[in-house]
Amino acid sequence: MKNFLAIYLGTPAAMAQWNSMPDSEKQKRQVEGVQAWHAWVDRNKASIVEIGGPLGRTKSVSSAGIADIRNSMTAFTVVQAESHEAAAKLFENHPHFTFFPGESIEIMECLPIPSK
Repeated sequence: MKNFLAIYLGTPAAMAQWNSMPDSEKQKRQVEGVQAWHAWVDRNKASIVEIGGPLGRTKSVSSAGIADIRNSMTAFTVVQAESHEAAAKLFENHPHFTFFPGESIEIMECLPIPSK
């Protein structure tokens, strides 16, 4: 089994669309989305290595120093699967983009650090 990092993405445009909804619709989708998220976790608990969670503000560190930046990353999860394809299939129809303003989830293999 291999480990895969899933990064949940959402843009300011998607958030603006969410914020333009009536409060009653947002509240309804929030409740339904949280229930769907917990159902997804329950269905996939055997594959979840780290449930992860929401991500906060971002700082970039480079040879030029430290800077505040924006990106589209909103949350993360680590799962275990036999293949990249199998890991990706775990996230089909995920609540991140079926209930919430998320746009996609990117899944990448966590590769081992090369030995010396």
